[in-house]
Amino acid sequence: MSAVGLIVLAAGASTRMGMPKQLLQFGERSLIGHVVEVAITSVCNPIIVVLGASSDRIKPEVEPLDARVVENPYWAEGMSTSIRTGIEVLNAINPEVEAVVLMLCDQPFVSTQIIDRLVAAYRATGKPIIASEYAEISGVPALFSRALFSELSTLSGDVGARQVIKQHAQAVFGVPFPEGAIDLDTSKDYETFQAQSVPFIHWQ
Repeated sequence: MSAVGLIVLAAGASTRMGMPKQLLQFGERSLIGHVVEVAITSVCNPIIVVLGASSDRIKPEVEPLDARVVENPYWAEGMSTSIRTGIEVLNAINPEVEAVVLMLCDQPFVSTQIIDRLVAAYRATGKPIIASEYAEISGVPALFSRALFSELSTLSGDVGARQVIKQHAQAVFGVPFPEGAIDLDTSKDYETFQAQSVPFIHWQ
């Protein structure tokens, strides 16, 4: 069975947060450490982590883990450049890779189960896009078959995978992930998340 790779997009500058969101405390580790461990324990392989802003501070959180860390020198030009960087590395590692899951580092409720569910739905339906469904949208984490790699690689600016999902709406199979609506963009988002997750989050 051909592999499904996974790319964690974690190159952004977190300007609205005021600090690298990748380094937010999540239980006993950083948010990026949590998200990458979730990815590693999924059925996906290889795992690629794309860093950019503050990479010198974030890299030590990821390097001990079983993932390929790559730096995107063009991160300031937008998320599209990180998607392109990740897919180039994925193709170099495994030219036969069948599909890729794209995920962000700021959805704290992402789980190994939801990633594995995306892959299982892809195997069962053969649809070229398997997207998470939340807040009445189809978004990431999302799986894209190899047939869409070139389209993902030609996105430009601060455009993410959701544009490709929209353009191929008829080809999308949705997997419910209501918690996907919660992301950490601002310090208020983080404070709210901490307050709701007291058993899991240690206050700093």
